[in-house]
Amino acid sequence: MAHDIVIRDGLIVDGTGSEPYVGDVAIDGDSLAAIGKVEGTGHKEIKAEGNAVTPGFVDLHTHFDAQAGWDPLLTPVSWHGVTTALFGNCGVTFAPCKPNDREFLASMMETVEDIPRDAILNGLAWDWESYGEYLDSIEKLNPAINVAGLVGHCASRFYVMGERAIEEDPTDDEIQQIADLVGNSVKEGAIGFSSNRLPGHVLPDGRSIPGTFAKTNELSAIARAVGRHNGILQFVLNYAKLGEEMELIAEQGRNARTKLLFSAPFADGNDPEGSAYDGAIDAMRAENLDVSGLTLPRSGGFLSGLTTDGLFPTPAWAEIRKLDFDARLTAIRDEATRTKLVDEAKAMPYLLEATKNYYWLGDADQPTYTKSADESLASIAKAAGEHPVETWLRYMLENNGETLFHIRFFNHDLEKVNKFLHADWVLPGIGDAGAHVSQIMDSGWTSFLLSHWHRDQGTFSLAEAVRKLTSAQARVIGLDDRGTLAMGKRADVNVIDVNRVAERQPQLVHDFPGGAPRLIQKAVGYQATVCNGQLILENDEHTGAAGGRVLRNGVSA
Repeated sequence: MAHDIVIRDGLIVDGTGSEPYVGDVAIDGDSLAAIGKVEGTGHKEIKAEGNAVTPGFVDLHTHFDAQAGWDPLLTPVSWHGVTTALFGNCGVTFAPCKPNDREFLASMMETVEDIPRDAILNGLAWDWESYGEYLDSIEKLNPAINVAGLVGHCASRFYVMGERAIEEDPTDDEIQQIADLVGNSVKEGAIGFSSNRLPGHVLPDGRSIPGTFAKTNELSAIARAVGRHNGILQFVLNYAKLGEEMELIAEQGRNARTKLLFSAPFADGNDPEGSAYDGAIDAMRAENLDVSGLTLPRSGGFLSGLTTDGLFPTPAWAEIRKLDFDARLTAIRDEATRTKLVDEAKAMPYLLEATKNYYWLGDADQPTYTKSADESLASIAKAAGEHPVETWLRYMLENNGETLFHIRFFNHDLEKVNKFLHADWVLPGIGDAGAHVSQIMDSGWTSFLLSHWHRDQGTFSLAEAVRKLTSAQARVIGLDDRGTLAMGKRADVNVIDVNRVAERQPQLVHDFPGGAPRLIQKAVGYQATVCNGQLILENDEHTGAAGGRVLRNGVSA
């Protein structure tokens, strides 16, 4: 019997956490046809030769809401083994949307998620009003990987209340309208509902986005509507009020009786061996609330270099920011210009403290995210007898401007992150793919988990690392037909050389609508990625095939 694809002699890591074993995998159509010893041939044969054969990875925190409209490959995550991406996180979405509200939603997405407003307005079809129609529009674009969406609080609130949604509380009637709208969006296919409570996420005029300060009665009505249609609840919290916020989401879990998902950057607790979340999580689980937190498996943050806008906050540096890359490099080669840039920086003493969080990614093909405090920009500068900005400029000149510093913003202590990741309610994620496109590039986190925590440090077995990347994530959004390698499941599969897998250096490209810039990050070590039976990536490069589908709540696809 001939199969469509046969993967031969791989180390099968099935996503359940079970011990890996050597065997073959056969694919017919969009499904797994056989696992173990496969007789016959494949129209396409992939010789794994001991490389890991895993389910496709699931990324539960992306912002591909805009990019899905013009980039069917959904890079960078499709370079890193991801075959299913959930967007619509953090409360910001483009649906539901009345025609007159498009510019508001586009401008909000630009200030909150750094996705260019003009690219959004000109790159999307805008042929929808309801959330279901938005999913229909994305489906027409034939994505390379599977996508699923959350309906956002901001768009739903603005749809009902208009401008009043920003600073006013809804009336009882408006609360019911918002809840009905969200419930219908979930019924139409949204995986669930997302809300954002960070006051620092603001509109172009500086006001916090709609829903930031929503009261419990509004959130409870929405939660009940979401629960009726078996959707999930996703939250970004106001971490300055963590205790209150954890109780607030617990209350919504009680109202919805559904799964809770929230962004969980590591935070120290009273117990040096634990985290600030532990007490609240224990209490929720004692009530049988199904709660999961996402944290990046390495430090997350901004990128600083001549290719990015992560420069220093002085007038002279502001002039540099206005230039293109070649002009920036020419400018810093001028000694008088460098002197002015350094002198202005020296007049801002807080930069000495700030640069303790700057870390050079190195000049090798693979970036280094694991440097210790004595390797920070501040430490390097002190050892060289320089101001950190002098050191920064020197590194740029020595590498023709093609070098980057990672500015750590959260998850600073990797040993604490390692322990945190082992908690059974914590999943790796929050790479924010599709957002902060010219500022941050943390989307290669799947490759980091495998390369650093499994291969290099050995703190995760291969079976457990893969489980955390696959079935554990698929469970949260109810994907029963994906996340493990078993006969009859959908054929989302990776073949990975674990000895080589790694992130590559971030790069700036200009491939968004209108030539807008964004950062990308490729990978090495991915022999193959299959999505719904289509070979979409081979030897780290896209094949041009598109196997993805829009996965809707309550519908097997």
